Amino acid sequence: MAGSACDALAGRLRFLPDGRMRPAIWTVVAAAAASISLALGMRQTFGLFLLPLSAEAGISPAVLGTAVAIHNLVWGLSQPVSGAIADRWGAGRVMAGGALLLAAGLGLPALWPTATAILFGIGVLTGIGVSCCGTGAALAAVGRAVPPEKRGEMIGLASAGGSLGQAAMVPLAQSLIGSVGAVATLGILALSLLVILPISRSIEWGAPRQVAGQRSTGLAGLPALARQALADRDFALLTAGFFACGFQLAFLTMHLPSHIALCGLPIGLGATALMTVGLFNIPGSWLCGKVSSHVRPELALGWIYLLRTIAIACFAFSTPTYAGTVVFAAVMGFVWLGTIPLTSAAIARRFGVADLGALYGVCFLSHQVGGFLGAAAGAVLLETAGSYQAFWPLMIAVGIAASAMNWAVRPPRTAMA
Repeated sequence: MAGSACDALAGRLRFLPDGRMRPAIWTVVAAAAASISLALGMRQTFGLFLLPLSAEAGISPAVLGTAVAIHNLVWGLSQPVSGAIADRWGAGRVMAGGALLLAAGLGLPALWPTATAILFGIGVLTGIGVSCCGTGAALAAVGRAVPPEKRGEMIGLASAGGSLGQAAMVPLAQSLIGSVGAVATLGILALSLLVILPISRSIEWGAPRQVAGQRSTGLAGLPALARQALADRDFALLTAGFFACGFQLAFLTMHLPSHIALCGLPIGLGATALMTVGLFNIPGSWLCGKVSSHVRPELALGWIYLLRTIAIACFAFSTPTYAGTVVFAAVMGFVWLGTIPLTSAAIARRFGVADLGALYGVCFLSHQVGGFLGAAAGAVLLETAGSYQAFWPLMIAVGIAASAMNWAVRPPRTAMA
């Protein structure tokens, strides 16, 4: 009782009397947003290199497509591990290590632009790096730093800030590719990711403060934790639904610029579309996080997957135009990363925050298996058929299934703080 009262008092003391958050909390949110912004902004540029690397270095689009597919799978496999380490030892050090891996992953093909360097650097090294610097560890740190009643909103705000990287890095990369070439651009992006090193000092640099009644299981307890969570019917449905998110978004991130070019639209429209996604995701992620404080997250997730699927169907089965592409990107952008704060909030309500990084990682593995299949299948289809037309009906079917699974999730018997 005493410990719970102290923790509740500590939570209240994080806020000023007028309800505003104290600067220390805003520092954590800003640091998380900056790390997510750089890590996810970097990977959002991969699709821009698909055709330029082929023309400049003779790298087949299938090689880069396969590398991005491997990247998604490695990210998913690494996320539970990096999340468990961050839960036990702090997110900051995990993020610092991830920054070095990201820089190495892009620097390797910049120095040696070969298929092997692309597959290992972008496929393996950046996959592990994003698991350390992206949403998993950073948002778990935010979840532990704020009181329960503000958790969804602050996680959404950090996710929204992360969209700035997509909005900024996509046009920057497009401009650099046009001026200095695709290989040199990889090197410039690699150096820019080292900015995460000083940022990581501002977010949970050390073991997290233990929540009353909850203790992180750590890396050693991860297998048992994963088995226990997946044995829960509703967590399993939430995890299965997250597959669709990765499947749809990885395909669009990697292949939308090429699809636009193949439709005869201006080549720069691909970068414009990805930038539009990032800009509209800023208010969208914040709103989705805020909604999680008022609506059961699983219900909101079902509607997000349905809205995405309707947008994909309208885009796929209509004549492609410049305006239609921008509208499609805006709609998709509004719910692009909105699944992340909602999924994090759903897990925290069901299991608490002590193992939030690890459990989010377990759920996220399903997301990245979907991402692997979406990116790889798109690359194979482009090589064999020369277009993406056969892929759109599958995108629609996967989205409908995800909506149904999330709506089937039951509320937790006891909401955890």
